[in-house]
Amino acid sequence: MPLPRLLRLFFTLAALGAPLFCGSAGHAAPSGKPAVDLGTRWELLIDDWIVDSAKGSTLKLHEPRRAEIVLVNDVPWEGPTSAYYSVMKDGDVIRLYYRGSVGGSDHSIDQVTCVAESRDGITFTRPNIGLIEVNGSKANNVVWKGVESHNFAPFIDRNPAVKPDERYKALGGLKEPGKNWHQGATPGGLYAFASPDGIHWRKLQAEPVMTQGAFDSLNLAFWDTMRGHYANYSRIFLNKVRAVQSSTSADFLKWSEATPNRYGPDVPWEQFYTSATVPCPGAEHLLLAFPKRFMTARKKIDAHKTPGVSDAMFMSSRDGVTWDRPFLEAWLRPGPDQKNWTDRSNMPAVGIVESAPGEWSMYISEHYRWPDSRLRRLAMPRHRLASMHAAVAAGEFTTRPLTVSGRRLQINYATSAAGSVQVEIQDESGRPIPGFGLADMPPLFGDELDAPIGWKQRGDLSGLRGRTVRLRFRLQDADLFALRFAE
Repeated sequence: MPLPRLLRLFFTLAALGAPLFCGSAGHAAPSGKPAVDLGTRWELLIDDWIVDSAKGSTLKLHEPRRAEIVLVNDVPWEGPTSAYYSVMKDGDVIRLYYRGSVGGSDHSIDQVTCVAESRDGITFTRPNIGLIEVNGSKANNVVWKGVESHNFAPFIDRNPAVKPDERYKALGGLKEPGKNWHQGATPGGLYAFASPDGIHWRKLQAEPVMTQGAFDSLNLAFWDTMRGHYANYSRIFLNKVRAVQSSTSADFLKWSEATPNRYGPDVPWEQFYTSATVPCPGAEHLLLAFPKRFMTARKKIDAHKTPGVSDAMFMSSRDGVTWDRPFLEAWLRPGPDQKNWTDRSNMPAVGIVESAPGEWSMYISEHYRWPDSRLRRLAMPRHRLASMHAAVAAGEFTTRPLTVSGRRLQINYATSAAGSVQVEIQDESGRPIPGFGLADMPPLFGDELDAPIGWKQRGDLSGLRGRTVRLRFRLQDADLFALRFAE
């Protein structure tokens, strides 16, 4: 049986409470996963990578909270088909870029790239930039106008060698209409842009930097700090299905041959309209993606002209090419608002910002093609995308072998008033280390993003530094979202 299918069976059995431990209670049979050194980074429980065995606990996806409406596209140069939002934090300013569009052809030269700004991620204002004339006036928030504004996707370049006048970069552009355009057969493609301040933009060269793809969507890029290159995720069609491909670059101009995203053999083939791929803040070795899943043939509102309904998904990767999808359900459903059950709504914006201490803000578009087309904030505590979860009956899991690399173990967790978390440190073969057993730790309860773990007689792990151990977690009506060794 293929490995991904075995893993899915493993977690299904775990959810049903099937015994997945051998020997005495808490003594796990080693799985053969090699030991890893986490350093002091956060490791999120969004996949099975750190889990070696489990009983009565399973991975659980957590839905974000729908928060405030932060922008309505109600100025003349925006309109009902405004879309493709990107959000980023520059100092204490949160910048939001998006397409202003009132409808018409994808290749219309009247499309514009707009910017809005916020200090708290909730209240956004349109700065009067006075740069580009639209409808006879420069009193607007437009930073680019033309075909490339269809999908203009800026980011702040974190490359330590970035030139000062290229601190902001972007990709934008389309294939020209014609036979097999969606297979990359026509002229055109993605163009590279740069800016010193996110306002004044220029093309880095006259020719497109990427030509093999469909690109009729938001094609994003970022500097991958962990891997030391620029990464791009763009739109392709595979077997007439919307899909995602990736490529890399050392200089943002010459890009590698693109590779389609890879998934497990038991993962269904679905239409991913966008990907919203980002490095995980505070755990940049993980790549997170929030694709908009597009159900092309479904139609909920008969009076609406265009078919199709959408929702938002979640997946993750550790190499940028192979994507783990233990959660096939939606990360965010359209909800009771009927205008979100029409085509191309519910598109996650690119970017995650910490808008308040410990709180992540993400954004999702709503009411596409409606007069009140808009953007809504999504709120969640830091790193709480998914968890290892156990119900009131309690469950547990044991990690793969880990190298102790800090003085403290910290966790991001939440329990009910009656719930609890306990941690046992075992040797590599699964035997409790004296003083660090379950019985040595008072049950921990509460809701904390970075709680230090302590046992009755000790909490300092200095004596274990460099040693290979396993962590056994006992959960009762509790969720464990992330863990790390800290100094």
